[in-house]
Amino acid sequence: MAVPSVPATAATALEQAMFTFVDAYNQAWEAAAAEHGLSTAHACVLGRVETRRSMGELAEELRCDASNITQIVARLETRDLVRREPNPEDRRSRQIVRTPSGDDLYGAFEQTFEFPRDAASHLTDAEREQLTALLRKALGG
Repeated sequence: MAVPSVPATAATALEQAMFTFVDAYNQAWEAAAAEHGLSTAHACVLGRVETRRSMGELAEELRCDASNITQIVARLETRDLVRREPNPEDRRSRQIVRTPSGDDLYGAFEQTFEFPRDAASHLTDAEREQLTALLRKALGG
């Protein structure tokens, strides 16, 4: 999915900088995913199932329709990257878990996705701490 490289309505330098950063992050995520034969959505779901998750939990976390998660999980299952297992607390429901192959592929993906480390390398330790605090504050935390 291509994202426009110039915000149409960014009124401030902060908004423009935020848009540029998010755009660069998304492009790097997409390139890293493609390098491993994943779509951006597949890489996202694969990362979220490091611990057991239900389809509903994934859909809620990713703010998408459960049918989309079902399709993504089915494609990841075909590649033996995830599997569906019975929920130990409720055998009527299923949970998604990464397979060893999924762990290996996601580990390789994380090594390829260097954008956050590269971006942070331009900052001092104090600046990284300050940026972390400011981002948390901006997100209401």
